[in-house]
Amino acid sequence: MSPAMAGASVDPDTALHAYARARFADGEGALGIAVASYRAALADDPARLEIARRSYAQALESGDMALAMQSAALLDQAGALPRDGTLLRICAALGRKDWGGAQQLTDRMVEEGNFAFLAPIIRSWISLGDRRYAAPVIDGKDRFGALAARYLDEHVALQAIMQRDIAGAIVAMRRAVALRSSDDAALRVTFAGQLAAHGERSAALDFLPEGDARFVKARTDLLRGKKAGVAGAPISPGQGFGRLLSRLAIDIASDQTGAALGIRLARIATFADPSGAEAHIVAARLLVGGGYAAYAAQEARKVPVNGWYGRLGQAELIDALAADGNKDGAIVLARALAATPGAGAEQQVQLGRLLADMADYDGAAAAFHAAQADYAPDVVPWALLLFEGSALEQGKRWDEARAVLERAAKIAPREPVVLNYLGYAQIERRQNVDAALELLKRASALKPQDASITDSLGWAQFVTGDAKAAVPVLERAAAGAPADPTINEHLGDALWVVGRRYEARYAWRAALAVAEGAAITRLDAKTREGMKPEYAAP
Repeated sequence: MSPAMAGASVDPDTALHAYARARFADGEGALGIAVASYRAALADDPARLEIARRSYAQALESGDMALAMQSAALLDQAGALPRDGTLLRICAALGRKDWGGAQQLTDRMVEEGNFAFLAPIIRSWISLGDRRYAAPVIDGKDRFGALAARYLDEHVALQAIMQRDIAGAIVAMRRAVALRSSDDAALRVTFAGQLAAHGERSAALDFLPEGDARFVKARTDLLRGKKAGVAGAPISPGQGFGRLLSRLAIDIASDQTGAALGIRLARIATFADPSGAEAHIVAARLLVGGGYAAYAAQEARKVPVNGWYGRLGQAELIDALAADGNKDGAIVLARALAATPGAGAEQQVQLGRLLADMADYDGAAAAFHAAQADYAPDVVPWALLLFEGSALEQGKRWDEARAVLERAAKIAPREPVVLNYLGYAQIERRQNVDAALELLKRASALKPQDASITDSLGWAQFVTGDAKAAVPVLERAAAGAPADPTINEHLGDALWVVGRRYEARYAWRAALAVAEGAAITRLDAKTREGMKPEYAAP
């Protein structure tokens, strides 16, 4: 029975006002005020489930474990606890070293189904804490076995090294790194730290590529015989559980529909592993993606700058600062990272994007070009060339841009985004229109459902004099992106030329409703006066 039901004094007006204040702050994106107000509302009226539900979600998003646990307890009493709430309770049990309670909650998690595939790994960490260690085993017949296997090797490796099975740990470490090759930097640092802590300096160095600025601090410390610090500290069952949730959070949040759940899982991971750098790095990244830049910056700053994970935390801080509106601060920090010997393409691209956002296209082009330094000319990733070409084109250095974009098209002749950019840029300038039209036909054939590419093709057909063929193509583009001002203007121009003038004005009005800058004047004139040469879309 809840305290309110047991006869505790409840002031419904006070609770209602706090709840209304919380909802308003929530709607305005003021998460801190919202959480404080939900806490007050929950204290005044703990029996109201709607308050508990929202308190739970906002507490997790803001990183308030006490409020999250309080809300979870109330929801659980009412049989309304979300499935990730069971993970929160497992986290708390592991933190108390309540191995029996953690095991019971894991059994409950299995019965609930959603996160059941995590059970073998969680149970192995519980057994380690309970001193009855049993390695995690995935049932090959389990339909979710393949999903669980994605996370298995990291935990097998960490548990093996704690059992002093160095050879087995290294084998599992290599598999884990290979599986997460696109996001493996922090994992490499952790593995190196654990190996170093067990006297395996040479094996530790093998996980830290020489010349990569992200690993310079760790390599330098190892070569000087220094200790690994946090990276080499023994991993508790709670921390192992936190690492599991961090990995799961990244995967879930990679699908936009899972962004909110990803943040909640990442926050639970920080509760489980408050001293672990990786949990804060992941939380910072996902909070930026979820629109909580200020909280992301807080998480990124929890990663010691001078530690082994320092550059990784700083990279997340750059994104958080930029997303929070501090572009100048982000650029200063990004320049510092990019200027460090051994800075890789990732740091240069991060700087380039920030500079492009600030309309420093020359600086952006230079950064994107610097990102190509580690590649032979014929194997430069096409995306880096596209970034550089785009910055040059926006910086009004078209001749240079065209040469770079043509290199990209040569390296990636079947990449529709490259073909589209090169083709459309030439159409805009009315250069090589026949060749540009062929590029756009190829791009559209490769990605027929892309409204932007479809628009490029239709506009190219119009510019080359085939308005009749352009209209149905542009209509298809407008159907795919009905709120795009450029597409609607293009469609209006083509409709006017073929004599469908009422529909042309309708398309122009649709474009005018969302247009910006000089396009507003041009579209307003067209809707009133009709099409004139000086009003043509660029």
